[in-house]
Amino acid sequence: MLANIVNTFANCFKIPELKSRILFTLIVLAICRISAMIPIPGLDGAALADYFSRNAANGGGLLGMYSMFTGGALERCAVAALGIMPYISATIILQLLTAVVPQLSKLAREEGGRAKIIQYGRYLTVILCLGQGLVMAIGWENASNIFPNFEGKLVMYESIWWYRVQTVIILTTGTLLLMWLGEQISERGIGNGISLVISIGILARIPQAITGLLDMFRGAEGVGARFNLFHAIVMVLLLIGVVAGVIAVTQAQRKVAVQYAQRAVGRKIVSGGTSFMPLRVNYAGVMPIIFAQAILMFPEKIFKMLGDSYKIKVLQDLSVRLAEGAFMHMFLYGVMILFFSYFWVATQFNEIQIADDLKKYGGYIPGVRPGQATSDYLHRAMSRITLAGAIFLTVIAIIPILLNRAIQIPNPVATFFGGTSILILVGVMLDTMRQMESHLLMRHYDGFLKKGRLRGRF
Repeated sequence: MLANIVNTFANCFKIPELKSRILFTLIVLAICRISAMIPIPGLDGAALADYFSRNAANGGGLLGMYSMFTGGALERCAVAALGIMPYISATIILQLLTAVVPQLSKLAREEGGRAKIIQYGRYLTVILCLGQGLVMAIGWENASNIFPNFEGKLVMYESIWWYRVQTVIILTTGTLLLMWLGEQISERGIGNGISLVISIGILARIPQAITGLLDMFRGAEGVGARFNLFHAIVMVLLLIGVVAGVIAVTQAQRKVAVQYAQRAVGRKIVSGGTSFMPLRVNYAGVMPIIFAQAILMFPEKIFKMLGDSYKIKVLQDLSVRLAEGAFMHMFLYGVMILFFSYFWVATQFNEIQIADDLKKYGGYIPGVRPGQATSDYLHRAMSRITLAGAIFLTVIAIIPILLNRAIQIPNPVATFFGGTSILILVGVMLDTMRQMESHLLMRHYDGFLKKGRLRGRF
């Protein structure tokens, strides 16, 4: 198996076009990493990076997750500290608005409408960058309030307003540069440009995770005495099981049979046939976890701030119960993931339009009447498989919390055993393999897996 994979990678460099695309992608990703290393003028990025390294073993919460997506640019006060997330947020906002705003929904179905929506997304990205950049600049001014137990000063400028204007412009430019580089990878590279920009930031954390893993077994910080060879074997098996589970569920589909009747198109008679409609088990992808993490962070911070300021014991107790790793936190976390899984399917999966399109082109599901009955059938089918996907997401999301809090495994290590990082990496890797296989199969080379198809579907 390993020999086949190595041979397939060698074949990738035998095709001139694919070779140039791979090299172009690697160069652009290297530029993305450089942008995460260059500090913003007037900020002491080394002091914040040292703070993050000293507190790496603890769960990072929302800031830790954001820093992971930026590949550590946030903790270095780098020009790409905002990362690509404003563009992702703008895209998600427009997707949700397209599902509920009739004008946008109509525009999306028109010729050239998608390009117009993408243009709106870029404008919205600039607006989000300006707002988030200003918030981040002010946060760096008051670092001791944002980062617990941080001592020192990050801003070195005397003129605070010049610092703010300069920082906001640099942060906005950094995000727009990443967005443009991601689009270049999609057009001139191997595809999935934005996803690869996020993935390279997550992969940049691997050296830190390996260091934390070695420290566990070398006795660093007094934790090594509790870990031995047996624990190492269990962790490896757990990692393999999680990755295998993520691949299986990411690829899993329910194939709904569709029969097409013979029909006349102009002067031609189009013969009927049998096809299938794939319904993905994990239709929402990683979005429910991101939504749940972002929302659940605020109540704990608000209750803690109010409880400490006004000495209200009830609010202090609530902040403790909602802290990451507490039972109430994990329970609400799982409930929110379930809710947002169905919410995403409800807003993005339009069974009424699918049923109308099937009826328009002479298609029907065997045993189901066209029209409303088909819509109801698809709604029930999607609701059932979404439950399985949501439960899977909940388990994957809670694994890093349990490893970090219950077994005291450092957070950089635990994040690679589940959560958003493993879901994004596996999903992007599978999509990239499909892109590369399409080039290989056109040149009559074998793909990465047997017959050039990714297995694991049912």
